Amino acid sequence: MTDCTVYYNPDCSKCRALLALLEERAVDARLVDYRRTPPSAADLANLVALLGAQAGDLLRRDDPAYATLGIESRVPDAGDIVGALVRHPQLMQRPVVVRGARALIARPPERALELF
Repeated sequence: MTDCTVYYNPDCSKCRALLALLEERAVDARLVDYRRTPPSAADLANLVALLGAQAGDLLRRDDPAYATLGIESRVPDAGDIVGALVRHPQLMQRPVVVRGARALIARPPERALELF
């Protein structure tokens, strides 16, 4: 049984630091490279719900694709976030850790320890 799910990018130093931290603590994580295996709209909607107030931070605003969404002048709602990530998975902030009914964006990676 896995302890958590981690949405990550293997090329990201923060993601690699998180994975090392989890390994040090013998946490068994299901890894999802969201670029190779993008989450479905339903999975993203669940993730947005679990993130709650932090859901708006799930979008990487510094990626050029963000400007094409037309939402930079307002706070994105759940539909905006899900729609953006379905069309542009690379916009997902990383790493994201899900454990049970809680999720968080692990920036810095040590923040993930709040779930354990």
